[in-house]
Amino acid sequence: MCFPFFKAQGHDIGDSLCEEEGVEPARRLAGQDKIHLPDDLVAGRAFKADTERRELDGIDVPDGWMGLDVGAATAERYAGVIAEAGTVFWNGPMGAFELEPFAAGTRRVAEAIAAAPGTTVVGGGDSAAALAHFGLADEVDHLSTGGGASLELVEGKPLPGVEVLS
Repeated sequence: MCFPFFKAQGHDIGDSLCEEEGVEPARRLAGQDKIHLPDDLVAGRAFKADTERRELDGIDVPDGWMGLDVGAATAERYAGVIAEAGTVFWNGPMGAFELEPFAAGTRRVAEAIAAAPGTTVVGGGDSAAALAHFGLADEVDHLSTGGGASLELVEGKPLPGVEVLS
């Protein structure tokens, strides 16, 4: 999710996954202090566990590489923000957690959410899978596999499944 922001800011993103339709909205949101983007990344040559891996001291991804995880400094910074939060809403892993060489960022954030003193809400199939993968699914207050629906609920949009209950 960070790569549309990086692309909008003119950073090199290499072969990282980047949804083009997200670049312009990211450009409009740039500079807001509530958006915490990574400061460092872990890159791989391919989306495979046995690919060449490289820790980047920064966010520019070289050609032929893809960003597959946040770096250790970013994961620790995020854990600090989570520890201070009254409510945590998590939608989406930090990277390719299903590939062990790229799981550390998501693991650290999941552990921080599980230990958070505030209310913890996790929405999305990938986030739920990450919590289960790390044995932390029972450590959050609310877990939903409906990530898109969770985001729409937070936005205040009507949800057909909830509307019918009224």
